[in-house]
Amino acid sequence: MALVLILQNLIYLVLGIVALVIELWAFADCARRKPADFERAYKRTKGFWMGLTGGAAAVGLLSVLLFGPLALLLFELAAVVAASVYLADVRPALNESKGRGGAYGSW
Repeated sequence: MALVLILQNLIYLVLGIVALVIELWAFADCARRKPADFERAYKRTKGFWMGLTGGAAAVGLLSVLLFGPLALLLFELAAVVAASVYLADVRPALNESKGRGGAYGSW
């Protein structure tokens, strides 16, 4: 039984680290963009996305540090969803509005 609990905690830790990497990627990508890029792509403001992805990264860091019985599983799920929305919707729109990127790169 103890082996199952150890394995479960290890799986939670690995998933938490993967989620933290996604959240930090979204935050770093958002931080390097200009505020005008968000307006040009008709997305929410840079401050909104910085707050959302920064909060997601903070929750992810807490989740990794407090893994186990104190884990913030529901909050971590919301945080990784917010970061994923940025990466799946906002980031491609920002790349497209700058004239670089798209489905096949700069072709």
